[in-house]
Formats: sequence, structure tokens, C-alpha cells
Amino acid sequence: MNPTLSHDMSVVSLITGASVLVQIVMLLLLLASLLSWYYIFLKIFTLKRATRLADDFEREFWSGSDLNELYQRAVNSRSSAGSLERIFEAGFREFAKHKKQSGMDISVLMDSTRRAMRATYQREMDRLESHLAFLASVGSVSPYVGLFGTVWGIMNAFRGLANVAQATLGHVAPGIAEALIATAMGLFAAIPAVVAYNRFAGDVNRLATRFDSFMEEFSNILQRQVH
Repeated sequence: MNPTLSHDMSVVSLITGASVLVQIVMLLLLLASLLSWYYIFLKIFTLKRATRLADDFEREFWSGSDLNELYQRAVNSRSSAGSLERIFEAGFREFAKHKKQSGMDISVLMDSTRRAMRATYQREMDRLESHLAFLASVGSVSPYVGLFGTVWGIMNAFRGLANVAQATLGHVAPGIAEALIATAMGLFAAIPAVVAYNRFAGDVNRLATRFDSFMEEFSNILQRQVH
């Protein structure tokens, strides 16, 4: 094999030899890929921590610990508390505040408690779902961005044949290879983002189900205390 041809067809030389627009497309895809990988690792640690803290709190809650002690502990460790502990804190604080008011209807008291927990639940879910939209966008858009770069590169490769008396494969092969790299980079950015999004969305849904179940069970416990 001719070493010069091998050098000209290397990935680096194909990227540097691509048109400016194709290079911009490749740069955008590279940045999207790097940012998506950052969010992937960030979400891995965030969701693992959220699951671990939820497990720890549920274990302590259902072990028969005093609710007042759990509440004070949640207030003191608010900065490091997990999502489930924050939901418990919001609900118990609202319940204790309105329980002191004599003559309050039980249904009004419990509705207020559930609304407080639901508001905190929504904030926690927004935090857990952060950056998932970006991963979904990268996974759905990147292949088309890469395809755009490929189409543009192939178009330029065939336009260059207009000034060639006798067209051969050697004239169009470098241009087509440059263009196809854009598609490869688009898939390289999209596939991990799609896989990660599906995995994280499932993890978040499982946590949401746990939080919903806890709010219902905790509401029943509080309701029995006022009877």
C-alpha cells in the first residue's frame, strides 16, 4: 500500500481536510458528546446517591423511630438530606403547624399536609430529572446533524469533479470519507445519550413511584394520629 495514500486517508487528515462547514458540524457533535458524557456521569452519581438515601431513610422510618426525632434530624441535616427525607420534613412540618390550631377539620389538615409534600416532591423530581432533556435532544438530533455534514461533504466531493477531465474513485473517495466521518460522529454522540436517557428515565420513574407510595402511607399514619 502506498504510504502517502494511507496518510492522506487517515482520520486526522480527513478531518483537517474537510470543508469548513463539515468541520463546524464535527466540532458541534464533539462538544455535544463531551457534555452528554459529563451529564451521564453526573446523573449516575446523583441517582445512586438519591436511591441510597431513600433506602436509609425508609429503613429508619419503618423501624419505628419517633416522628418528632426524625423531623428534628431532617431539619438539622437539611443540606445533606435525601429527597424522601425532605418530603417527610415538609409534610410533618405542615401537619404539626396546623394540628396546633384547635377546631381544624381533619380533611383540611390532611389536604394541607399532602399539598406541602406534593410541592416538595415536585421540586425533588425536577432536580432528579435535570439534564435528561439534554440527553434526549442529543440522542435524537445528533444523527441528523451528522447526516447534514455528510450530505454537504458528498455534495462538495461531486462538485469538485466538475473540473476533472476523467473522474475516478480516487478523486471522490477522500471527500466521501471526510463526509462519512460526520455521520460516524453523530452516531457516536447519539448512542450513549439514548442509552443513558432510557436508563436514567427508568431510575427516576422508580424513585417517583417510591415517593408516591411513601406520601400515601405517611398520610395514613398522620391521619390515624388525629383520630
